[in-house]
Amino acid sequence: MSLNKTPFFELRSGSVDTLLFVVKTSDLDALRTELTRRFEATPEFFAGDVVAIDVRRLAESAGGAEGERVSLAELEKLLTSVRMRPIGIVALPAQTWAIQWANQGGLPVLEARDRRGAPKPSVDEAKPNTEAAAVIEAAVAQAPAPATLPQPATIIDRPLRSGQQVYAKGDLIVLGLVSFGAEVIAEGNIHIYAPLRGRALAGVHGNLDARIFCTCLEPELISIAGIYRTTENPLPADVLSKPVQIWLSEEKLMIEPLRLT
Repeated sequence: MSLNKTPFFELRSGSVDTLLFVVKTSDLDALRTELTRRFEATPEFFAGDVVAIDVRRLAESAGGAEGERVSLAELEKLLTSVRMRPIGIVALPAQTWAIQWANQGGLPVLEARDRRGAPKPSVDEAKPNTEAAAVIEAAVAQAPAPATLPQPATIIDRPLRSGQQVYAKGDLIVLGLVSFGAEVIAEGNIHIYAPLRGRALAGVHGNLDARIFCTCLEPELISIAGIYRTTENPLPADVLSKPVQIWLSEEKLMIEPLRLT
């Protein structure tokens, strides 16, 4: 009998969806302040989600091949404090400090192929037909299994009152008013054919290509893949109360008027 296949368990290669927490600064106080601000509005947004700590951006800073250093033990505690679950470290080979920390009993070193967070490979390193996705070779008990079929769109044909929340695994289509205090959340795109006065959060599991479409934008909060904007930052007159589409470009929310005629 094969050692990899028994009546009791199996060992097989595979991939698990996870988020990359891309570290851009070694200033833990600044990270703590920004994480607190980010999660104040939606404390349950990433609660229980697994993340890989990606320190490759620190190597781009001045100061040698290893770049800046950050206390990974403190960073792990910080992420745990906002109810994220760190499962590993993503580092460049030159970042020996991170690899040594992992080898001494911290989180494992993981390999990731993604669309952001690392320098682009050279021509010699590039491999054709490689999907841009995070590859994690570890068993993560809390992580949901990736969907094998496209999720159907969820349609809500009634107004949503304050305190109501709707979650969709695929796209979400809302035909009624999203009132102040209501929340619509989707792993895919969000379409709202009525005023949006509450919160709309699209691409919640890191879908950078997700978009929000709305016929009347008056929101408390809009977010795509964790990048968000609140009413503390007033919207320009050309999009406020207007039909718009919202998407991500270089980690920045872009809001553009929709021409419906």
